[in-house]
Amino acid sequence: MTTEYLDVLIIGAGLSGIGAAYHLQQQSPHKSFALLEARDAIGGTWDLFRYPGIRSDSDMYTLGYSFRPWGERKAIADGNDILNYVRNTAAEADIEQKIRFHHRVTHLNWDSTTATWTVQAQQGAENEASTVKTFQCKFLINCSGYYRYDQGYTPDFPGRDDFQGQVVHPQHWPEDLDYSGKKVVVIGSGATAVTLIPSMTDKAAHVTMLQRSPTYIMALPDVDAIASTLNRLLPAQAAYNTVRWKNITLQTLFYQFCRRFPKAAKKLLLSQLRRRLGADFDIATHFSPDYDPWDQRLCLVPNGDLFRVLRKGQASVVTDHIERFTEKGILLQSGQELEADIIVTATGLNLVAMGGAEITVDNQPRKLPETMSYKGMMLSDVPNMVMIVGYTNASWTLKADLASEYACRLINHMDSKGLDYCVPRADAQVEEEPFLDLNANYVLRALEHLPKQGAKAPWKLYQNYILDLFKLRFGSIQDDAMEFGKAAPKP
Repeated sequence: MTTEYLDVLIIGAGLSGIGAAYHLQQQSPHKSFALLEARDAIGGTWDLFRYPGIRSDSDMYTLGYSFRPWGERKAIADGNDILNYVRNTAAEADIEQKIRFHHRVTHLNWDSTTATWTVQAQQGAENEASTVKTFQCKFLINCSGYYRYDQGYTPDFPGRDDFQGQVVHPQHWPEDLDYSGKKVVVIGSGATAVTLIPSMTDKAAHVTMLQRSPTYIMALPDVDAIASTLNRLLPAQAAYNTVRWKNITLQTLFYQFCRRFPKAAKKLLLSQLRRRLGADFDIATHFSPDYDPWDQRLCLVPNGDLFRVLRKGQASVVTDHIERFTEKGILLQSGQELEADIIVTATGLNLVAMGGAEITVDNQPRKLPETMSYKGMMLSDVPNMVMIVGYTNASWTLKADLASEYACRLINHMDSKGLDYCVPRADAQVEEEPFLDLNANYVLRALEHLPKQGAKAPWKLYQNYILDLFKLRFGSIQDDAMEFGKAAPKP
């Protein structure tokens, strides 16, 4: 069994992984590194999902990298444009040659005597025989996100086998699916559903959104008029930075407004829907959730495309519970039956931290639910590892950029001091809280498998870019919770 030795290993070659590699090249150019990617392509989420209309639900001036301006016209971008942006970033920074495709990480073990990680990965394409490849490194940056790529979430619907049509999950969209002239029912009301529905109406006979409960939905233009003007007047990076900070500020203020004044925020959101859908539409039933704004993530629809197809009658929305699938479609608890040729289960994703890899420290298991998150990106009692997790209330890349920069600061600090390891040590007196504070079902299903966060810094996950900017980019590397040291070889 061969072993490859590197200074740093980055797990994942998606949006976060390519960004982490870029920061490492710029800030720690003396370090050797590689990216381990389980799939056969760069791009992560943006290469995996192929359903109609796939797009960002954040603007690209904040979802894009801080170091590389977004050059396309649309701020709310199509998935293919985002994928090209990520791949072009990798190509221009000469990161592609660092990627080991078809390497699915299965086990990570830290050895305190050598201050080294030993990483085992299954090497081989999907559905082919694989071999075990071993890597050793001094530092790990995990950019695998927290979505499970091989399997989406689908509830166990009674009578599913009775349905004579086709059932499709958006995470595994068939390339040859023909929905022309078909009646389509999309189960779900989240970001995937509100993207799919307007994108399918150009071919489908009719598309119905079937939801158990409503979601807050906002409409924004897909082209940022201020960005368009500034791009004509300023150099690309200056225009990009200005728009980026404009959007960060507006997003932060709106989030704080929603959390501090939920009744006023709800009124504002619903009044927007009333203007777009008209006085006769039953907004109270279909678009007025029984929770406060940002208890769950808001959905974004560019140019109000979902509302447009609802007004035109090309799509409809039904709010009810599923009794069972039937031969012709779906029987609801109200007694109504929705006929369908195709049922799309946009019912969510499964979460899995660390890509499902097993973590041991000196061959002793470190179970994630028994760890506490340090600054939202390291784990208590797990040395020399940064886990990139983005924001739930803003663009993922905002936190990913900061965490990557912080990882480089840690690496450079240890080099300058002749240190071998850094490890956060949890304080037993700090009260535990759930890792993610969203009330969404996909989060609630996974909380028992995720790390905890603490009730105060540095164990608190603040979901606030401006606060994190000062703490992670400019704050001290050393604090009472972080232990630094040198390896202590066995006698």
